[in-house]
Amino acid sequence: MIAVAPATRQTAASRLTGADTLPLAREVFQVEAAAVSALADRLDGAFSSAVDMLLQCGGRVVVSGIGKSGHIARKVAATFASTGTPAFFVHPAEASHGDLGMISPDDVVVAFSNSGETAELLAILPTVKRLGAGLIALTGNPASTLAKLADASLDTSVAKEACPLNLAPTASTTAQLAMGDALAVALLHAKGIGPNDFARSHPGGALGRKLLTRVADVMRTGERVPVVPVGATLAEAVLEMSRKQMGMTAVVDDAGRIAGMFTDGDLRRALEKIADFRNARIADVMTVAPRTIGADALATEAVHLMESARITQLLVGENGVLMGALNMHDLFRSKVV
Repeated sequence: MIAVAPATRQTAASRLTGADTLPLAREVFQVEAAAVSALADRLDGAFSSAVDMLLQCGGRVVVSGIGKSGHIARKVAATFASTGTPAFFVHPAEASHGDLGMISPDDVVVAFSNSGETAELLAILPTVKRLGAGLIALTGNPASTLAKLADASLDTSVAKEACPLNLAPTASTTAQLAMGDALAVALLHAKGIGPNDFARSHPGGALGRKLLTRVADVMRTGERVPVVPVGATLAEAVLEMSRKQMGMTAVVDDAGRIAGMFTDGDLRRALEKIADFRNARIADVMTVAPRTIGADALATEAVHLMESARITQLLVGENGVLMGALNMHDLFRSKVV
């Protein structure tokens, strides 16, 4: 017997191209954007109550959900944890088989379910309530069992899914994710979490480097720093620049205090003006009072200072005393830029 229907479907599909799907893709963005936008107008005292519960939580935040809602719940738990609110994900089916022991009376449970009637999730709620743990619901059905049992219920309902069949969780999961992010960001703000606090949760990768790396970690020190005394000749300064290969040299007085800086650019300008190069003095051609930065400053501050001043080198000083130097290449090597 010949299978006609599958062949027919394949023939129809073969007539489609990527360009044919662009209108549908744009509609997906529009539907999901509208779903998220609608959440803002729907926020009420329940959101404030949920934030207060999380702020007063003496234990940890336990996030749970199953299916697509479970995937969103895992991400939201990770967002809580990375923004200063200790949190972890518990699978509701696993919770019924022993993982409920991970939940304590001091915890707050954040439950995700679009229908609000997910059997595996509802099965663990009586125990959660008996423990005395707080319960926050994120559901698309404000009249659901989950919403009624919750201490605070957040409405994440959507007018329709972005799926053309209005079946696959798309806009609804986007709305759940946005509401979860709103909770996490509200908590971060309410707790006064700053960049340094955030950095402690992100020590690795590019984010950690940008938030934790200080000038002292990347600057050149000791013999690696090109430096000449204020009484040096221009020729001596150029020789020092050539040896240290930083494209500049610091100029210091007898106490080691920064008197000036001489760069490749200064050298080009000096060559146009000076007739007697060999006897020229560095003090006559150096840049007086150059920009400096402290060793304890964040490396990202050095990047901002260089970019805004359109320079590629910086002297590092402490109370006017030369401590080190760095250039943009040092920041590139440390992957701060």
